[in-house]
Amino acid sequence: MAASASFVKTAAQLAQQFIAEMNTVGDINKMVPMDHVPTWAERTWFSFFEGRNEAVTFGIIAFIVHQTVYYGRYLPYYICDFMPSMAKYKLQPDKHVSSEQWWKCFKSLLASQIFVQLPMMMFFLPAARMVGFDCAAPFPAWPRVVFQVCIFFVFEDFYHYWAHRLFHWGIFYKRIHKVHHEHTAPFGIAAEYAHPIETAVLGQGTVAGPLLFNFFIEQVHITTMLIWIAARLWQTVEAHCGYDFPWSMSHWLPFWAGASHHDYHHMAFVDNFASTFRWWDSIFGTDCRYQIYEARRTGKKKAD
Repeated sequence: MAASASFVKTAAQLAQQFIAEMNTVGDINKMVPMDHVPTWAERTWFSFFEGRNEAVTFGIIAFIVHQTVYYGRYLPYYICDFMPSMAKYKLQPDKHVSSEQWWKCFKSLLASQIFVQLPMMMFFLPAARMVGFDCAAPFPAWPRVVFQVCIFFVFEDFYHYWAHRLFHWGIFYKRIHKVHHEHTAPFGIAAEYAHPIETAVLGQGTVAGPLLFNFFIEQVHITTMLIWIAARLWQTVEAHCGYDFPWSMSHWLPFWAGASHHDYHHMAFVDNFASTFRWWDSIFGTDCRYQIYEARRTGKKKAD
């Protein structure tokens, strides 16, 4: 009974703290140390929060970053779809996305991004503060940001590999993951076309890495989180783009999964479960069929 009462008390205290963080109003004087002269970037950043609800403001900023990077990254691939000279780079040149499929995907995406992802973004800053995220000046140095983002990529990739494999099992596939696999020849914005449960579950891999890293290893700045989100979106849109260009990252960074790796997963409905890197599929043998297919594809392409 005592343990149960203690748990309830702790939960109540955490809930109170979370509510308090949700109602915090920005004050630049609390965010900039007295002995620090803020840079232009820091002054601009804190001006967004001054006198406003910080949780809501951060959620809106994160949403704007998300939408800008997601659709901005997709735009070049969308243009390529209308350029006959780019068809030779398509991974599945015999398959085309109809106007009806495109609009269905786009409308579903907007609904998910507004009603599922935006609320998650609104709640992130209070949760981040509670585990000790740095939200003040000065901003972290670029080497530190790059290092942490690389760690987040590794964590998310490991999480995504196993969560994705689970979604291909029985009822999880039939009731949830099958939505994402409606597109057997994916295109950029199909990256986030998924069942709301899948969006929430896989999204935890993006969020949990920075939270755990901050809690157990070293402090993470809130602006690093935005950079991480942008980098992750850049990667996932590329993975779903449907094009394999000679300059694609996977051609000069061998362990980078890239579009050819994930495109096979959509085409065959099996294997290649990782999001960013190739090593987990290689270690656990879930890329054997892909390796055979890719050897044939690239060999045929060279012959042509």
